[in-house]
Amino acid sequence: MIRPDLLLHPTPKGLYCPPGDFYIDPVRGAVDRAVITHGHADHARAGHGAVLATPETLAIMAVRYGETFTARRQSLAYGERLDINGVTIWLAPAGHILGSAQIVVEWRGLRMVAAGDYKRRPDPTCQGFEVVPDTHVFITEATFGLPVFQHPDDRGEIARLLDSLALFPDRTHLVGAYSLGKAQRVIRLLREAGWDRPIYIHGALDRLCTLYETEGVALGPLAPATLPGRHSGPVELFRGEIVIGPPSAFTDKWGQRFPDPLFAFASGWMGVRQRARQRGVELPLILSDHADWTELTATITDVSPEEVWITYGREDALVRWAELQGRKARPLRLVGYEEEGE
Repeated sequence: MIRPDLLLHPTPKGLYCPPGDFYIDPVRGAVDRAVITHGHADHARAGHGAVLATPETLAIMAVRYGETFTARRQSLAYGERLDINGVTIWLAPAGHILGSAQIVVEWRGLRMVAAGDYKRRPDPTCQGFEVVPDTHVFITEATFGLPVFQHPDDRGEIARLLDSLALFPDRTHLVGAYSLGKAQRVIRLLREAGWDRPIYIHGALDRLCTLYETEGVALGPLAPATLPGRHSGPVELFRGEIVIGPPSAFTDKWGQRFPDPLFAFASGWMGVRQRARQRGVELPLILSDHADWTELTATITDVSPEEVWITYGREDALVRWAELQGRKARPLRLVGYEEEGE
């Protein structure tokens, strides 16, 4: 078996594949050829010469950056194989957001999987994570790579939001949620919980929600969270309603114009009470698009690779855990990937 670092190795721009001459999720400067795991801005940047990704991720990038986000784009459906300079590449679902993918790279009998960001629990807005068998090297994230992170049931968190609405029917519930992936997931979970009234959304969510609908994710009746003048009567119509938008929108004057606002925030980091207090969150909702500690360790066990590379977060604890399980493990120390939206 050839050395894994001959097929993929970390560089300042991101993971690089020398025989295929492409980068995975390059984050520092433009490259000639990029393979993108998903559409979040800390993984998908504009300006590369050529971009390969799922059709959904390419559509997301076009919405966020404009149709000219790359000189050349190529879509690859899940499971479809492509040869790049003798390197076989294919994509498997990652379960993170719509269109998110694990990048499977094969060369001279070696199979490496760059999982990108992922989660294992069901998500009604995207295809679920799939274990890639016969993986020699598995490259996993570690955003929540500490045993203290144990995310509760999603539907239980949505029930807490609906309970709050029942308890405070005169207050506007402002739900901070990252515009791509998290917001649409919260909306869909609310629908599954029986909330059939219009959900009001910040303008930053409009085009992405439309894209999700186009891709077959039904979000139900949505309406713009448009506010009239400060003293206008129609503002009262938002009492007892749900307004979803980027968390930053609710910390300025825009959010304070709603009647008696109650600020909720949907994020895996809401399990850290200090973060909730610092943001002034009255109703923390622990909803993450990343795997928690149990899911991370279960995924490594399920994939059962010969070697684990760990990146994007709290690497050391997961490295130690893998070593105690008898697996080779190393941290990658890739930089430039953020926690925003979690």
